[in-house]
Amino acid sequence: MPYLTINGRSHFVDTPEDTPLLWAIREELQLTGTKYGCGAGLCGSCTVHVDGVAVRSCQIGVGEVAGTSITTIEGLHHADRHPVQQAWLESQVPQCGYCQSGQIMQAAAFIARNPRPTDDEIVAAMDGNLCRCATYSNIVGAVRRAAEIAEQEA
Repeated sequence: MPYLTINGRSHFVDTPEDTPLLWAIREELQLTGTKYGCGAGLCGSCTVHVDGVAVRSCQIGVGEVAGTSITTIEGLHHADRHPVQQAWLESQVPQCGYCQSGQIMQAAAFIARNPRPTDDEIVAAMDGNLCRCATYSNIVGAVRRAAEIAEQEA
């Protein structure tokens, strides 16, 4: 049984080591904020952080992440007030909302690495996170705003 640390809590999951992390998160642990989108790592809906790096949880087995620190959307901030979450609300990014947890997780990892991004850098970093509603300009604006909020909080 793989041992996982998710959102600061330790879990043993009763699943084979080659089971995608996404299914352990959603089915075993009932953390359903991480979404299934394509199952091929192409859409970004299942994005989580593994040791602070954004990864597609549908493409990585639980055995590969045993002993790492995994963060899902539920663990990004204890009060849902991470700068990216704040910016998403201010900018009214979501329409249907399905992709938003993956978008937010991708943006949060990016802002942590690049606290003063250009719009071109934001577009490049978010490329690969698909939005069915095509709110891409709102997403770019929200990532820019998240960087501003994070800088103010630092």
